[in-house]
Amino acid sequence: MPVYLSNTLIDELQEQTESILNKAISEWQMIKHSQFALKESPEKWSATQCLEHLNSYGRYYLPVMEKAIQEARKKNWKPAVHFKSGWLGNYFTQLMTPKEDGSLSKKMSSPKDHYPVSNFNSPQVIAVFIEQQEKLLQLLEEARNIDLNKASCPISIAKFIKLKLGDTFLFFIAHQYRHVLQAERVLQAAGVETKAEVLYFNPGRIAS
Repeated sequence: MPVYLSNTLIDELQEQTESILNKAISEWQMIKHSQFALKESPEKWSATQCLEHLNSYGRYYLPVMEKAIQEARKKNWKPAVHFKSGWLGNYFTQLMTPKEDGSLSKKMSSPKDHYPVSNFNSPQVIAVFIEQQEKLLQLLEEARNIDLNKASCPISIAKFIKLKLGDTFLFFIAHQYRHVLQAERVLQAAGVETKAEVLYFNPGRIAS
């Protein structure tokens, strides 16, 4: 399984999150609802729905990750130099991460609890997304002070299964990257020109 320098991994995840946040602030907030909510076809998601899907995951995982950090502090789990990914966490991250050209290694159906039914109020959806990215950056910074190996989080689809906090961050951000690219493709198909760069998500390049 991949092994990372803990602080280097957090640096990488923060940089990735900041690139997504910058796109949301500098570009997505400026796009009209009629364009952001446009669907290529009835069965496909709009950019609004892509973000609402991510927001639904944030509503679950951000509080869970915050709780894991708080519990690690109470147990005095000091930061470890290295983070070693677990086999299940690494599997989920690899499953979610698009290839370098943006294509998907595997398509998946969204769980019912996270299916974005609403396609309304794009500004509100984007505002929540921005707020969640800012919270994620805060949690990543706080995680520098605890052991990413010992702290753990229950996954949303089966709460009896737990991932290491480091793997939860990796999976969560890989999932974000996947659907941010999807939103960008939908906007481009709608004729919206976007320029802000979203970094290619490839944590494996910093693994030892």
